[in-house]
Formats: sequence, structure tokens, C-alpha cells
Amino acid sequence: MENFIVSARKYRPTQFDSVVGQNHITTTLKNAIKSNHLAQAFLFCGPRGVGKTTCARILAKTINCENIGADGEACGTCPSCTSFQENTSLTIHELDAASNNSVEDIRNLIDQVRYPPQRGRYKIYIIDEVHMLSASAFNAFLKTLEEPPSYAIFILATTEKHKILPTILSRCQIFDFNRIQWKDMASHLASIATKENIEAEPAALELISIKADGGLRDALSMFDLNVTFSTDNTLRHKDVLENLHILDSDYYLQITDHMAAQNHVGALVLLDEIMRKGFDGQQFISGFMEHLRNLLFAKDPQTLALMEISDESRTKFKLQAEKTNTSFLLSAMNICSQCEINYKAAKNPRLHLELCLLKINYLPSVFQPATEGGGGKKAEPQAKVDGAKITEKAPEPNKTPILEPTPPVVKEEPVIETTIPVEVPSPQAKPNTVSGLRSAKKVVDAKGTEQTSEEVLASLSNDPANSKAFTIEELTTVWNQLAAEFQSANLINNYVMMNRPIEIIDSIIHIKVENEVQVQQFNENIRLEVLGKIRERLQNYSIDIALDVIETEKSDKKMLYTQSDKYEFLAQKHPLLSEMKQKLGLDHEY
Repeated sequence: MENFIVSARKYRPTQFDSVVGQNHITTTLKNAIKSNHLAQAFLFCGPRGVGKTTCARILAKTINCENIGADGEACGTCPSCTSFQENTSLTIHELDAASNNSVEDIRNLIDQVRYPPQRGRYKIYIIDEVHMLSASAFNAFLKTLEEPPSYAIFILATTEKHKILPTILSRCQIFDFNRIQWKDMASHLASIATKENIEAEPAALELISIKADGGLRDALSMFDLNVTFSTDNTLRHKDVLENLHILDSDYYLQITDHMAAQNHVGALVLLDEIMRKGFDGQQFISGFMEHLRNLLFAKDPQTLALMEISDESRTKFKLQAEKTNTSFLLSAMNICSQCEINYKAAKNPRLHLELCLLKINYLPSVFQPATEGGGGKKAEPQAKVDGAKITEKAPEPNKTPILEPTPPVVKEEPVIETTIPVEVPSPQAKPNTVSGLRSAKKVVDAKGTEQTSEEVLASLSNDPANSKAFTIEELTTVWNQLAAEFQSANLINNYVMMNRPIEIIDSIIHIKVENEVQVQQFNENIRLEVLGKIRERLQNYSIDIALDVIETEKSDKKMLYTQSDKYEFLAQKHPLLSEMKQKLGLDHEY
């Protein structure tokens, strides 16, 4: 019985031209070989399964080939190429850095580099997974990597470039490998299927290529798995879906149609069918969110081209995208995102998932039909007021219009703005006194006249109806009421600032404070609120507030902060303290 060889090994490329999806790498390497511009160290970076080690082996074989072609490819028939293909070459050495990552391993490698090759021009060292080397091993490798012998070439390969020391990166010629496009992989799988006499549906190969997510080795492994699963050497799309446990995109299309039609029963029945097939709820919600994202991309030709799906699926997404508006898709994606985050923490995940679908199901009732450009907007009220007329929304078919009562006519009163945001000290303010505030903010009264807040207050003050006389007892009562309101609201700082004696001089309330900090706190926190409420309750808009700073004499008394200050102070009052300290050998710091 012949031993089975997996496709990833059996069909590993042996020429640069057979490498899939890395033309920018292979072209550069062939030109370097033809022009004899080979660096002493190469670093191949990229995801798994994209051809890093394969290109390293092809490069090692080609630069030692005795009959290099004009296109920069190895002949494959010379003794050097033959020995490489039979794994008997003494000039090409492969090292796995994952298991040889110590300084001692690098030291053995450096000792081997000293000896020139017995056959061929170069001695090549391929170090795979080089990021696994320890920091000490990297440092031991630096000098040899920078100045190797003329016959030594190092080819390093890694999937995690960011873990390599910058000093190593600066000594290498870096090649970044791309994720292989699914179309290139599907074409490569089709050629392998032809060589193996396997009938494969194009949709099945496309599904395998998309599932591989840019890694050709993963695609070949899944290809072998599905070929083994098949009993008649045929790859069918339905069998690939079942074998790889992939949820068919048609389920997502059907659920979205149910959601757009607000048919929650159909959506829940379809969800139950999906769960009975063994699919995890979190896997479903993640796939459904990806489906909504694709629908959003399908709304514009530029973003539609970014989707890594087959042409048939692209047509389906485009048709369904025309039936849904952007507001619905964005809101549904947001609901799915929250469901995915909280799914594992839910005690009843199935109910959590069903609730997510029900929320999405009734989104169309929140938004109006999509406007031009795909955007929707929230439903407006049933009636709009335009001056004195009321324009009612046209009733929908088969529905009785709902008549709303006419709103009562309210007499328009002049708008009085008592909050004044801009502080400007009054020119009549005395030293150490902060008096009234002024504002440049404009307001519009009921007649449509534009006035500043200062003009409004001046007109109110000149109006006898707004300058009602009051007594000091009435003012004190209102003042204490405001202080009590602050206290009941647990605003202790405001209550403390209000809990001070006041006096009235020419309609100006004077409050005495200790410093400018208290003045600033009063003005910033409660001045506007207190002043507005006093004017409103006393019906007098000429009232103002002034804060008077009390002048206090500065004391020359020295404050005691440190232990030394305290000791000297006590020693001056009690001389015996110094004598006791000297006799007992004490230290005032302790």
C-alpha cells in the first residue's frame, strides 16, 4: 500500500513561478539572483501558510544551482539541485529556532559557519520561527549575522516580526509576505483537483479558500479532509458545509428578510433549526453581524468590491442591500455587538439570543423608509405646528386617522433670562468688593426684538412693576429659605457660603468673606442661581450682590511644622529639656 502524502507536501512549489500569490517576493528574489545582488541575510515575515519556508528553500536551491536559467530559476537537474531534492545536501542547513533557541545552539551554528562549503558557492542556513530565540541568543548571533563569511547566507523566517530585536532587523533584507487571495487559492485547488482526478464544484473550492483566511496550507489541509469525507471522489458545496461545520449564508439571508418584514415568528423558527443542527449561539450571532456588515458594504460599488466572497454571493448581497436601509443595518449591528459581548455571561443564552432577534425585528417600525442615500430617520410626530396652522400627517391606507386635540392658546409672555454667563466687574465696584455681573448675550422677546441681557434687566429695573419695595425681614426670610434648600439638597459648601450675615445698602446685598478664594467660589457656584431666585421671589430686578473681603492683620507668629521647630520652641520655654537631651543622648527627630 502506497503511503499517503498530504497535498501541502506533495504539491509544495519547487520553482519561484509555482509559488501562489507572492509575485512581489518571487520577482525580487529572481532579479537579485540574476544580477548577483544577494544580501548576506534575508528575513521572511508573514502569516502562517503563505510560503515563507517554501521560498527560503527555493532560494537556497537556486543560488547554489550550477546552471541557473536566464529567468533566474534553478535547472533542477544538476548535482546540487538533485542533492537538495533528495535531502542530502551538505550546503543547506535548516534550524528550528523553536527547539534550538539557546545561546549554546547559536554558538554551535557559528562554529559551523567557519568552514566553507565542499560543493557549491554558498553555505545557506534557514532558521525557521526565528522569533523564538532568546534575547541572549539574538545578541550572540548579531556579529555573525552582520559580517558573515563571503560564502554564508542566512534566511530567517517568522510569523511574529514584532518579537525580533531591532538590531537583528537592521541587519536583514526584509520581505513581507501577503495573505493569499481566495481567488488564487481556489484556482490552485482546482488545478490540484484536476491532477488528482477529483470532481469539485467551484462553490465548494471557493468556500474552502474563503474559510482558509489567506493561508494556503490551511486550504490544502481542508481540501484533503473533504476529499477523504467524499465517497465518490467528488467535492460538493453541501458536503463541504457539513464537514467544515459552516453555517450556510442562505440562512442569514432568510433571517434578514424576516427581520425586514417584521416576521419574528419566521426568524425564531429558523433560529431553532440552526441551533438543532449543532451551531453555537455565539457563532451564529458573530456570523449574522458579519452578514449585516456585508450588506452595508454592498450598498456602494466601491465597498462591494472589498468583500471576499464569490460573484454569486455578491449578487445576492447586492439585491438584499437594496431592500434594507442603512439605519436598520447600523442599529442591528449595534444590537448584535452587545449580544455577542454579553452572551457568555447570560444565564439563559438562548433567551438572550432570541431577545436580540426580537429587538432587531421591530427596528423597521422605529425608522421611516430610507431616504436618498440609504439613510433613515426616526419617525416624526403626527402633527407639525407652523404658526397658527396645524398640518396633520396623511393617514396610512386602511387606518383611521387619529385626530389630536387643538392645543390651547397660551398668552405669550416676555422671556426674561436671569442667568448671565459672562462676568464683567461693574465700574462702580469698590476695592475688595465684587459687585454685579453683566452679560453680552442676546435674547429675543415676544415681539421679535433682539436685546442683550443687560438691556433686558435695565428695562425690567425701570419698570415700576418689577421694582417692588421690600423690607430687610423679607430679604432675610428669602435668604434663609435658599440656604435651607441647599442644606436639604446636601449641598453643604453652598449652604456654608449662604450661612453668613447680610446687610442691604441701596438695593445691594453685602456679604463679608475672608479671602478672594471665597469670592471666586461664590461667583462660580451659586451667585447666578441665588441672585435670580431673590429677584424673582421679591419681584425686584434692581437687586445685586456684593462680596466684601475683610482685611485681617498678618501675624508674624512662626508656624511649627518640623520636629526641629517643635523642639526649639519647647527648649526656649523649658531650658531643662536641652540638658536632659544631652545627658540621655536623645535625638529630637525620634
